[in-house]
Amino acid sequence: MTLWSIIVYSPIAHMVWEPTGWLSAAGILDFAGGTVVHINAGIAGLVCCLVLGKRVGYGKEVMAPHNLTLTLIGGAMLWVGWFGFNAGSAVAADGRAGFAMFATQVATAAAALAWMFAEWIAKGKPSVLGIVSGAVAGLVAITPASGYVGIGGSLVIGIAAGVICFWSATWLKAKLGYDDSLDAFGVHCIGGIVGALLTGVFAVKDIGGADGSVILQAKGVLTTLVYSGVVSFILLKAIDLVMGIRVTEEEEREGLDVSLHGEHVE
Repeated sequence: MTLWSIIVYSPIAHMVWEPTGWLSAAGILDFAGGTVVHINAGIAGLVCCLVLGKRVGYGKEVMAPHNLTLTLIGGAMLWVGWFGFNAGSAVAADGRAGFAMFATQVATAAAALAWMFAEWIAKGKPSVLGIVSGAVAGLVAITPASGYVGIGGSLVIGIAAGVICFWSATWLKAKLGYDDSLDAFGVHCIGGIVGALLTGVFAVKDIGGADGSVILQAKGVLTTLVYSGVVSFILLKAIDLVMGIRVTEEEEREGLDVSLHGEHVE
């Protein structure tokens, strides 16, 4: 993880956030890391899934979430903690931080409801896992926009993120056949792309001091996808050659907590 941070995350952060970075100088908008963090990590997650391959029994055995209670608790903690993440990126207790916090709340709630209704329509019933997943999608999508958009923009971003990320985490994942147990790509990468592009649509100059450009936002998205995807692939292949990245089938079935650490949680 440290190696990935140095080689992949740091250059993207420099390009987008450092005033001398070429994307920053061009005027790309990424308030709290939708491009730098979420698209970056989400595409790396997809590459990891493709290089590692599917889990033993994937598509043939039931692999339901282990503990929905812990999922709900974790989702709630993320929702609360994200206020510090987004509003804190203003680096001041001012009106912009307040807008960022309110936009985060609106987008997250809208995305949770949008995912819930999309799932309800597609599958005939809503689920707690879907609502939590939708909330996370909303948090991701509003991250780049939070310091630039108003309430209307945050509402649209949340709804779009909920519906599109539901589609990507269900239909698209099944269609492409990759094994992404936590939907890092479907929620973080796709949600980050939705938020980054819509920041260019809904940015309000009176809030963030800058006008948005969808074309410029798209350049930032594409740059991040290509750089992070290619370099992550190279790193994974290099690590695989040196020490390997896949355990044996027997160790996988036993569980990595037991096979690698000699412990497990009941």
